[in-house]
Amino acid sequence: MPTPFSVPIWQKPQTASAFQSLVPDGASVDVVIVGGGFMGLSTALHAARLGLGVQVLDAGEIGQGASGLNGGQVIPGLKYDPEWLLEHFGPERGQALVDFAASTADTVFDLIRDEKLAVPFTRNGWIQAAHTETALKAAAKRDRQWRARGADVRLLSGSEIADMTGAKGYLGGWLDRRAGIIDPLAYTLELARIAAASGVSIAERQKVVKLRNEAGLWRVSTENGDEVRAKAVVLATNAYTDGLLPGLAETIVPLHSFQVATAPLSSNLAATILPEGQAVSDSRRILVYYRKTADGRLVLGGRGRMTMPRSEADWAHLQRALVRLYPALADIAIEKRWFGRVAMTPDHLPHIHEPETGLLAVAGCQGRGVGLMSALGKRMAGYLATGDAVQLPFPLSPIRPIPFHAFRQVGVAATIAWYRMLDAFER
Repeated sequence: MPTPFSVPIWQKPQTASAFQSLVPDGASVDVVIVGGGFMGLSTALHAARLGLGVQVLDAGEIGQGASGLNGGQVIPGLKYDPEWLLEHFGPERGQALVDFAASTADTVFDLIRDEKLAVPFTRNGWIQAAHTETALKAAAKRDRQWRARGADVRLLSGSEIADMTGAKGYLGGWLDRRAGIIDPLAYTLELARIAAASGVSIAERQKVVKLRNEAGLWRVSTENGDEVRAKAVVLATNAYTDGLLPGLAETIVPLHSFQVATAPLSSNLAATILPEGQAVSDSRRILVYYRKTADGRLVLGGRGRMTMPRSEADWAHLQRALVRLYPALADIAIEKRWFGRVAMTPDHLPHIHEPETGLLAVAGCQGRGVGLMSALGKRMAGYLATGDAVQLPFPLSPIRPIPFHAFRQVGVAATIAWYRMLDAFER
């Protein structure tokens, strides 16, 4: 949430509607979805269009969480390349995962086009920038695997990446033209709008505090004293997961992703930085990612402190990264600073759980939530409508809390500090 020193660049229009649609107390629907981000709203939209009655309950306002606070990079694929997926999941499930991973960005951009969503976007690709020979070899391996499957990708030489990014310090990289950038808050709000227009009831400021199953129906109780009954419940809270379902919060490590936005760049300066409008993520252990906005600002993000920020100094590492990449921006003002959460799992894959019949949970956006959760929500809706697990790209798995989870945050913070120091030596 915004603080006096944390103000996001993405702003909700003053004319944006509040969502206060709640089915009558004690009434029954087919599905209650807890969480109104990409995952929850995509599931709700597609479930409603498959004929299900849906209620979305969000603890805050739509777009207030990570879905409205991220960098807006729409990147296809998973953290793993096709050959790894085939090896670890077998030919049938592995191929299904490869096909799913290839489709995630299409899900977002097709929806924007087909539904005529009021979402600013550019689809000129995403660059994975390599700053070491090891990273360049990994990019070549990834390029070979995806090109063999017909993807619109290619390797970039040192001179090409310099021209396309205008940044210093890269040896080369990899361009995936399936990707692009959006205004993530606008996309979240538009998802909510078309979901509501499709018959979904959406209620903001309805924190769910209790779930119980009685006679085959789930009774979903909120902090406000309201109750909705449903045949199925989907927990789509991701990095904001709490103790509602015992053990679920302990399956993920929520990280803070901090971001800064410059003042609008002059036309001359803007012409030298990402002139074709791609998004970029680099290959450092603690990576930074960046893009330009429609009004000519440069937005750059990366991992921040594990606890809540206390001052503008908590974004100083991003300002240093900005100047390292673009020395000409040393005197450009930073006008916006903000942060959101990212849910990471130990195996860097999303997890789908169904600990009881009709109780489903999804956790682990892995920093690619825009496309990944939009596409996964559509598949989840298919599962809710049919009960056929073939609809799900990832297998259902039991809830396995991370051992010594309370100490994991401390370990991650120490690892981030160590990796940041190693990255500094690789300048």
